[in-house]
Amino acid sequence: MNGWAVVAAGCVVIGYGMFSRRLSTTVLSGPLVFMLVGVAIGPLGLGMLSRAQDPELTRTLLESALVLLLFADAAGIRVRDLRREGFLPLRLLVVGLPATMALGWLAAWPLLPGLGVWELALVAVILAPTDAALGQQAFSNKRVPPLIRGGLSVESGLNDGLALPFFVLALAAAGEGHGHPGVAETFLRALLLSGAIGIAAGWAGASLLRWSLARGWSTSDWRQLLVLAVPAVAYALCLMGEGSGFIGSWAAGLAFGVQLRRAPTGPNLRPEDSDPVRSTTFTERLGLLLASLSFLVFGAVILGPTLQHLTWRMVVYALLALTVIRMLPVVLALIGTGLRVTSVAYIGWFGPRGLASLVFGLLAFEEHLPGGTLLSGVVAVTVGLSVVLHGASAPFLGNRYGSWFTRTLREQPNLRENALAPDETPR
Repeated sequence: MNGWAVVAAGCVVIGYGMFSRRLSTTVLSGPLVFMLVGVAIGPLGLGMLSRAQDPELTRTLLESALVLLLFADAAGIRVRDLRREGFLPLRLLVVGLPATMALGWLAAWPLLPGLGVWELALVAVILAPTDAALGQQAFSNKRVPPLIRGGLSVESGLNDGLALPFFVLALAAAGEGHGHPGVAETFLRALLLSGAIGIAAGWAGASLLRWSLARGWSTSDWRQLLVLAVPAVAYALCLMGEGSGFIGSWAAGLAFGVQLRRAPTGPNLRPEDSDPVRSTTFTERLGLLLASLSFLVFGAVILGPTLQHLTWRMVVYALLALTVIRMLPVVLALIGTGLRVTSVAYIGWFGPRGLASLVFGLLAFEEHLPGGTLLSGVVAVTVGLSVVLHGASAPFLGNRYGSWFTRTLREQPNLRENALAPDETPR
């Protein structure tokens, strides 16, 4: 990697860190800043960073970030969150996510004629998961009712993991006949084997951590490093078994969270020791740093070159993916919930596409499918537009929606959006 590219990356981390609180209320979101810097130092700008110079850098960085965030997000999900406000995240995941994939597949047929049937399905699956980081103000604005904030947060924490099996199988189907494993073998290795490895690794990691804490043998610093090693071990074991490291990491996070939440049983175990959110703090922070750098590399080596060969079909499909293909399934999923049209529109708009889509798109591109270049371009344009549109609109729309909620709640105290009290907001 070019030394000046490292300097640029370090400077943007320092600069955004200095002004992060001030910038968090503006249109300059973190992903947007890093992406623009990436475009500036890439082939379209100063030429400090390109895929030809560092072919492995992009994949290593993006995959590392996604593995850590998949694990941390899965570990932080509590069953009671889904049970308490199940009509929102469960509807978005069980109804909205599959409907998004199906509609995205249908919309791709007339717009992307250069792709095969399974490549079209891949586009739809890759662009289905959402990323909370791209619309953070919409997810964290305290004026937005806790039910909506919590539902969007839980959805974005789970839908990338739930989309993984669809992605793996669609990729296998698209590559079948081109020297790639078939769907049946992929199902056994990537889903069953990887899931079993991940569950075993997560359960063992949490059990060992609890055993050590119960005896007072583990310091707080090394506790965080122990947790960081769990997704790394799960990922590596799954790759050794020719499975999916991402499915393994996500399954490891789920098992880790379940096992760690068990009631304390030792004299040295405190209630906070059973909190996966505290245990995965370092893992999540490192994942967020790598994700930010991933957007910088994305801007330089993926988005920049894509803009040089931009077509109207890419732009149209990207706009549809961020609007109609997301919003119609949300409307379908929320029929009968009692939520107002304003709330449904807010939920429908804030379905940003980010890191998961980038990694899935990169993996599909590296399979050298016949339509790999077009597929990669569509994903790049969609994520790039999402970074700009969702990042820029989050502060404004979050405040506008919060004001609407406050006014309406005064007139109608039993408003469905007020189902959760402020102190019940899930992670």
